[in-house]
Amino acid sequence: MPADLKQPLLTARQQLTSLIRQIKEEGQQENLLPTLETVLTELDNMARHDHLTGALNRRTLISVLESELARSLRTGHTFSFAVISVDALEQILEQHGQAAARQVLRRLADEAGRRLRTLDAFGRVAANEFAIVMPGTWLVASLKAIARLQAGLRQADWSPIAPALSITFCSGVTTNAQGDSAEGMLQRALDALQQARASGPGSVASSEPPLPGFDTAAPE
Repeated sequence: MPADLKQPLLTARQQLTSLIRQIKEEGQQENLLPTLETVLTELDNMARHDHLTGALNRRTLISVLESELARSLRTGHTFSFAVISVDALEQILEQHGQAAARQVLRRLADEAGRRLRTLDAFGRVAANEFAIVMPGTWLVASLKAIARLQAGLRQADWSPIAPALSITFCSGVTTNAQGDSAEGMLQRALDALQQARASGPGSVASSEPPLPGFDTAAPE
């Protein structure tokens, strides 16, 4: 179990154990209910969020994506989905250590929380990959949102983590289509991310979904 998660879980377990003991020894105690509800809320929060960065975890982010697809099916609205990856994180890990790499990921999540809209969902979906669900956002607008986040990282002071450190990221962006699935959108965004990485640090690539009923293999 990661060290970042072990202590909060241990604290919650101790609190629950104490509450259960009090209930057994003293009978029903209504005054314990607020504390119990607080502990359960903390456990629910830990179950939904990434232990390292505080962003949504993969399971929760995919659930949000599935919900947005279902809403799109009902309303016909368009939304965007992006995957981002910190450039040269492996080199940061080798040169500055694991603590520095973790701080970079945390800082990226913090910057995303400040610069994205409150209705956007930001989560960590892999060791060095984050994803963003952007409701009601066409591709052009989502690319502008990614550019704002990139600009924020360029302006940020990373020197407390390591001298002369600068951080960029690559991103793959896509929009939803009729009959789309969460797995399909995620794969499309990951494919676009690979294209962006091939273009160099700080690059962004987009992948539009195929048009309904359009056969790309059909002769002209």
